[in-house]
Amino acid sequence: MIVPDLEELLALRGAAHGLSLHGRKAARSAPLGVHSSALRGRGLEFQEVRPYVAGDDPRNIDWRVTARRGRPHTKLFREERERPVWLLVDLQPGLFFGTRRQLKSALVVRAAALLAWTASLGGDRVGAVIAHGAGETRILPARARQAGVLPLLDALLRSQPRTPAQPAPLALEAALRALLPLARPGSQILAISDFAGLRADAGSLWTALATHSDLRLFWITDPLEEEGLPNGRFRAGLPGQLRILEGARVRERWRQAWRERETRIADLSQHNAAPVVRLDTREPPDRVLRPLLRPRQSAA
Repeated sequence: MIVPDLEELLALRGAAHGLSLHGRKAARSAPLGVHSSALRGRGLEFQEVRPYVAGDDPRNIDWRVTARRGRPHTKLFREERERPVWLLVDLQPGLFFGTRRQLKSALVVRAAALLAWTASLGGDRVGAVIAHGAGETRILPARARQAGVLPLLDALLRSQPRTPAQPAPLALEAALRALLPLARPGSQILAISDFAGLRADAGSLWTALATHSDLRLFWITDPLEEEGLPNGRFRAGLPGQLRILEGARVRERWRQAWRERETRIADLSQHNAAPVVRLDTREPPDRVLRPLLRPRQSAA
C-alpha cells in the first residue's frame, strides 16, 4: 500500500477547487440518526439581543436578559467571513491498518489534506490538533491561506505511523482536551478518526466543544472491521505478539465489537447534532467528499 507523500497532498489542492464546507449538510453511509444543518448560524461577532421567536436556536437564549425582562430573548451573531476551521486528526499507531487500497492512517492524512485545502480556498483560517502517539499531541495554530495548509501537510506526513505499534486509543481524547481551549465560538471542528477509543466518559468534552462550534465527524473504516475474519486460521497482532485466530470462532465477537462502536458514534452524533461522514479504505476520499462538499447551485 502506498502511503501519501507531499506531492500527492499538494495535488489535492486541485481536487478541492469548487468545494465548500459551508453549503451542504454532511451525512453519508451508516444510519446514524437525524443530523442538523452544518451551519448553526453562530458567528464570531455578537450583534444584538432581541425577543425570542419560534424557530430560533434555544442554545442562543440570553438567560440574563430573559430573567430581567420576564420573557425569552435570544442573542444574534454576525458571521465572520474568515472563521477558524480546526482539524482534530487521529494518527495514533492503531490506524496503521488496512485490508484494501490504503491504510486507515493514509486515509486520515488524505482526507485531512483535502479538507484543509477546501477550508483555505473558501477563505477560512486552518489549524489542527494531531494525535500521533500515546498522549503525544501536536498543535498547529489556525492561519489563513497557504500559511495554514502547508505546515499542516508537513505535520500530517511526519505524524503518520510508519510501522505496526501498540495502539493508543485514548490519544484522540488527549487531543480533544488540547483543542477545547483553542476553539473560539463559531469555529468549525472536523474530527477525523476511526473513533476506536471513543468513551462515554468523554461525552462532556465533545459536548463542550460542540456547544459553540460546528462539529463534524469523519469516521475512518476498513471492511474487515465490519465483516470480521473469513473462515480459516490467521495470525494477528504486533511483531513478537502474534496470535492465531480462527475466523469462524471469533467472527461474532468481532462483529459485536463493531456494532458497539457504531452505537457509540451514533450517540455522539445525535447528542451533539454532529453530522457523520464515513470514509472507507476502499475509496479515495475525494470521491466520497466531492458530492457532499459541492455547493448547491442557486436557482436561475
